[in-house]
Amino acid sequence: MAPGTRQPTIKEVAASAGVSPMTVSRTLAGGVNVRPDLQAKVLAAVKELGYFRNENARSLRPGQASGLIGVAITNLGNPYYGNFALGVEEVAAKHGKRIVLGNTGEDCGREAQLVADFIGRQVEGLVVVPSGGAAEHLRADRLGDTPIVLASRQVAGLDVDTVLLDDVGGAYQGTLSLLESGHTRIGFLGNVPSVSTGQRRYIGYEKALAERGISPDARLIQRDQQDVEAARSAMERLLDLPDAPTAIFSANNRNTIGALKEIGRRIRSGAGATGFPAIVSFDSFELSEMMPVPVTVIDSDARQLGREAAELLFARLQAADSHGPSRMIELPVTVSMADR
Repeated sequence: MAPGTRQPTIKEVAASAGVSPMTVSRTLAGGVNVRPDLQAKVLAAVKELGYFRNENARSLRPGQASGLIGVAITNLGNPYYGNFALGVEEVAAKHGKRIVLGNTGEDCGREAQLVADFIGRQVEGLVVVPSGGAAEHLRADRLGDTPIVLASRQVAGLDVDTVLLDDVGGAYQGTLSLLESGHTRIGFLGNVPSVSTGQRRYIGYEKALAERGISPDARLIQRDQQDVEAARSAMERLLDLPDAPTAIFSANNRNTIGALKEIGRRIRSGAGATGFPAIVSFDSFELSEMMPVPVTVIDSDARQLGREAAELLFARLQAADSHGPSRMIELPVTVSMADR
């Protein structure tokens, strides 16, 4: 569905699938009393036509706006994204709108379904922290006239308004602080390379090492952790190396918490509280000032990130040319040692 193109109807979906409109409605309502082969035809037609079920059709008068902004984040359990959502909500309220919040769990399929649900509820715009997987569901030909702003992460090939942090610069400064403290074996904990923040922060880490003539040691690089437990296991592997790293650069706060959980486990088992790597954490985290090892935090204002994303969205909603060139904002970060 290209920008400015009308939404396909249930009758058109039915015609494409070779079934009745009632069969389409029953399939979209859960498939009760609809044969699996017919459901498959309906769902294929829905995908091909870019149809979104209109959840608000009964409650909205013709031409009436929903007053809703859809916000998709990757991890509701991460306080960082809770503060981000508050920033979006603050700006939305200023414009007399409300937000509808959803969690994707870093899963592209869940993200696509959530966006479809938002469009079905006739949200006026979308703010999305993308999962980093395939993103066909975020493209203009699928969203039609619904504007979208990406926050925290980019998606390759998707030319839309985006608000980022200074990931490269922050990672560079954090890694440089470890190098200036005398560390040369610096491990890297990060999420999957397809997530743009993980890739950008790795670039900053690698840049700092290169300036000191140090080539990254593949044994010290752990890049596939999407949750705390995976990060703990990755830290365990690093600490079990015969020549373990003396410092760790952690690309996000979930990786940092996982690393500290493994250090805490070893301390409780009698390993003592010394001899563990110093840690640089991109993003602050709960109780960072009470950790058993020195933690340098690369911090940012999550609420400001949300505000900036929402301001871009409302500027797009209010613009005479809502399909003008995309805009990019990069917010600064700060590097500071947590209080001890």
